[in-house]
Amino acid sequence: MNTQTLLDVAEEFGTPTYVYDANSITNQYRKLHAAFKPLDVKLHYAMKALSNINILRLLKNEGAGLDAVSIQEVRLGLHAGFAPESIMYTPNCVSFEEIRRAVELGVHINLDNLNMLEKFGSEYGGSVPVCIRINPHIMAGGNSNISVGHIDSKFGISIHQVRHIERIVEHYGLNIRGLHMHTGSDIIDADVFLRGAALLYEAANHFPDLEFMDFGSGFKVGYKESDIVTDIETIGTRIAESFQEFCTNYGRNLELWFEPGKYIVSEAGKFLVRTNVVKQTTSTVFAGVDSGQNHLIRPMFYNAYHHIENISNTGGEKKLYSIVGYICESDTLGHDRLLNEVREGDILAISNAGAYAFSMANQYNSRFRPAEVLIYNDETYLIRERETMEDLLRNQVELPIFDEATVEIA
Repeated sequence: MNTQTLLDVAEEFGTPTYVYDANSITNQYRKLHAAFKPLDVKLHYAMKALSNINILRLLKNEGAGLDAVSIQEVRLGLHAGFAPESIMYTPNCVSFEEIRRAVELGVHINLDNLNMLEKFGSEYGGSVPVCIRINPHIMAGGNSNISVGHIDSKFGISIHQVRHIERIVEHYGLNIRGLHMHTGSDIIDADVFLRGAALLYEAANHFPDLEFMDFGSGFKVGYKESDIVTDIETIGTRIAESFQEFCTNYGRNLELWFEPGKYIVSEAGKFLVRTNVVKQTTSTVFAGVDSGQNHLIRPMFYNAYHHIENISNTGGEKKLYSIVGYICESDTLGHDRLLNEVREGDILAISNAGAYAFSMANQYNSRFRPAEVLIYNDETYLIRERETMEDLLRNQVELPIFDEATVEIA
C-alpha cells in the first residue's frame, strides 16, 4: 500500500481505520504453503488474528481451512462459506455444552483436557473422531503471554500423560484421528518445532489410526528492520524431511497441518490515526492521536513494537515524539520515535496492524471501534463500518424504574 492510497483511505473513510492489503495476505499464504514441498500441507488460518468475513473468504479462495477457538468463531467460519470438515475447533476451558454444539456442526474437535476427553468418550465413544492437543513442555515465544507449550501452561494434555490418554481411549473406544501441539508465537528456530515434533512422533506410536499431525504455528514476522524473522524456507525443508521420515516409520503417509494467523495477516495491515494535539512537556514531545490502546492493545499488553510513520509530511524534518492515545490511561503506542515533523491533523500509519488489532479492540471509554478497509486488486472496499452511538446502546436495557418521574431517592 503506497502513501497516497493510505491518505485517500483516511480522507474517504476517516480515522481511526484499519487498512488491509489483500495481495500481501495471499502472498504470505502461498509462500508458507510452498515452504514444505514436496508435502502438500494443510493450512488452517488462525482466525483469532483477524476474523472479518471478507478476509476469511479471501483465504478460503486460496484453499485455506480455519483454526477456530470458540463456537462463535466456528459459526463465523461456516457463515463465510467454509465446509465443516475444513474447520479445526480447539477450545480451552469451555463448557462441554460448547463442545456438543461443535460436534453438531460437524467440525474437527481438538481436546486438551483429560476430563473433557473422558466426557467426550462417555457421550460419543468412537462415533465422532477427535484430535488430542499435547503440551510438549517446551518454552517458546516472544512473550510469556503467548508461550503456551511450557509446563505451567493451561493448554494441552501433558506429554507425560500419554499413558493416561491411552487408558481413556481404550476404555471408551475413542477414534483418535490427529495429534496437535502449539508451543507459542515468534518462533525462529526450527529446532523448537523439531523437538516438539519428536515428542509427537513418539506419542503417535500409541495411536495407530491417525490421519494427520498438527504442529500449530508461531512463525515470526518482522516488526522492526533489525528483527530476525522466521526463515520459513529453511524451517519448511527441515520439517518436511522430518515428517517424511516419521511417516515411513509409522507405516503410511499422514497429512501435515499448520495453523498460521499472525504470519499471514500481520504485515498486511496498517492502522491509520489522525494527530489531535502536539504537546511538549519538560521532557517529552507527545503526538496525541484519535485512538489508543482500545484499538491497538499490543504495545501496552505485550510491550510490542509497531513501526509508525507520518505519511502526511514525508519530507519534514525528523524529530522525536512519543505517540499516545486519547484513553484515560498511559496508552503509549510508541516511545521516542523519530518521525517527520508531526503537526495537528497529520495522518500517522502504524504497521503490523493486520493481526490482533481489530480482533482485540474494545469500547473502553465508550469509544467506537474503527472501520476496516480492504485493498483488493487496487480497489478500495469498506468491509466494516465504524461503530456509532447506536452500537454502544444496542444491547443495553433501559429500565423504566429509573425514569425521572418514578425514581424515589431514599
